[in-house]
Amino acid sequence: MSEDSPAALSRMTPLLNYPEDSPYRYIRSAFPMNALSIPTWIIHISSVVEWIAAIWLIWSYGEVINNPAWKALSFGMLPALVSAMCACTWHFFDNPSSLAWLVTLQAAMTVLGNVTVMLAAWWIWQSAQTKIDG
Repeated sequence: MSEDSPAALSRMTPLLNYPEDSPYRYIRSAFPMNALSIPTWIIHISSVVEWIAAIWLIWSYGEVINNPAWKALSFGMLPALVSAMCACTWHFFDNPSSLAWLVTLQAAMTVLGNVTVMLAAWWIWQSAQTKIDG
C-alpha cells in the first residue's frame, strides 16, 4: 500500500478520520494535509511577486544613484527568489516524494541567498564608507 493512500492518510491524521455517515468525511479526500488554503496561496504568490518587484526597484535605484553595489544586491536576491519558486512548485504539485529534491534545492538556495545578500549589504556599506571617507 502506498504511503499516499487514503488508509495511510487515515493513520497519519486521526483527527480527520470522520465516521462514514459524517458530512465532513469528504474533507480528507478533497483536502490532503499538505494542501494549502486559498489565503496561504495568495500569500505565497504575492510574496514571489513582491520579491520580483523589490529586485527590480533595487536595480533601478542602483542605476539612478550610479552605485553598482545596489545592483549587486538585486543579483544577490535571486537565489532567494529561486528558493521561493521551489516551495511554490512543490506545493503546487501536492508535495510528491518524486519532487523531494526541490526541498533540498530550496534549502540550498536559501543559504546561498542569505550569503549573497549579506555580501551585497557589506558592499553597499563599504561603498557608503568610501564616500564618507573620500
